[in-house]
Amino acid sequence: MSAAPGLTRVLTRYADGRSELSLDPDLRVFVADLVRPYGLPLREDLLAEGVGHAYEELAAGLLAEALGPDEPADVLIQAFDSPDVRPGAPTSLALSRSCAGTPTALALCDQGTAGAFAALRAALAYQRTGVAGRAVVVLAEQTTLHHRPPEPVTLPDRHCAVVLVCETLPGEELTIHQESGATAESAAEEVRRQVKALREETRGGEVAVLLAAGLEVPGPDAVHTPAGQPFTGLWSALAERLPAWRSERRPVLLADLDPRLGVLSTLTLRAGPPS
Repeated sequence: MSAAPGLTRVLTRYADGRSELSLDPDLRVFVADLVRPYGLPLREDLLAEGVGHAYEELAAGLLAEALGPDEPADVLIQAFDSPDVRPGAPTSLALSRSCAGTPTALALCDQGTAGAFAALRAALAYQRTGVAGRAVVVLAEQTTLHHRPPEPVTLPDRHCAVVLVCETLPGEELTIHQESGATAESAAEEVRRQVKALREETRGGEVAVLLAAGLEVPGPDAVHTPAGQPFTGLWSALAERLPAWRSERRPVLLADLDPRLGVLSTLTLRAGPPS
């Protein structure tokens, strides 16, 4: 059976406290420069107190756990929605030094919760074109916004990082679908359609359905992710449940709707042959 890009490892880690970088005076300068054109005030109280976590600190140890020294990565893609507390150099470049192989490093943001799926799409594209044999996606969110936003935003309850390792697997098929202009109703209908198609493929077998918070699709197979981690919660739940689902040989469907952007994102993972 031919091999195709698949998802071999998903790890997650939560953290409490803060990073010392949250007290770096350059953070205030950096954030002030970013928000000045929009007339947004700084959160001077948070800058003085020193709150928030650096994504390099959140994810570096998790990367070392996900990939051994003899498992070089070719591409590393960091995706985030809430900003980092590290001023200056992109965190993706710093994280690439935590991987064997010193992979090409990219960062992706400003796509809401759809950004995690977009990062995986990019990783799979690198693999399918032969540029990367092993691609790594790092998702991260931290709890603090150091300026007042122009409209209410949902911040996570805890600092969290997720690492997803993409490699070729015999027989496994990983597909990602994203569509814009989605509403709660159309997203629910599309998820139901995809679940039905998976059931037909497996001749009525069980399908593991994992839904992000806020996406309501009734059904006996659906697992709803609790609110509180808008960017990483879905993927943390996948890290916890995927080993059992794989042992049961169940196809997996993840779905997330970003209502602000109107983007529905789904990921389908079809099992490879028994080991």
